[in-house]
Amino acid sequence: MIEVHAIHDRGGWPTEASIDRSEHELADWELLSDGLVGALDARGVITVDELRRAIESMRPAAYERASYYERWLYALELLLCEKGVLAPGELERRAAG
Repeated sequence: MIEVHAIHDRGGWPTEASIDRSEHELADWELLSDGLVGALDARGVITVDELRRAIESMRPAAYERASYYERWLYALELLLCEKGVLAPGELERRAAG
């Protein structure tokens, strides 16, 4: 039987690369992303399980290019659009305005 792993499922992937365990100072937008996820979860707008499902729905190439918190932002936008809190493309329009 051939095992097929999704892009986010790294367990058991053969690699010679070491795991980067270095810490870095979080940027303001990363801290805000973390706070937003916590606030939306606490208010029942999203769940951590939904966040994971949304992250796992990213296309493999986009997943590979994105940082940890960029994946969170992708997932937040997707979930908030799915729930009708945001209109598709609303964040881009607001950022451009």
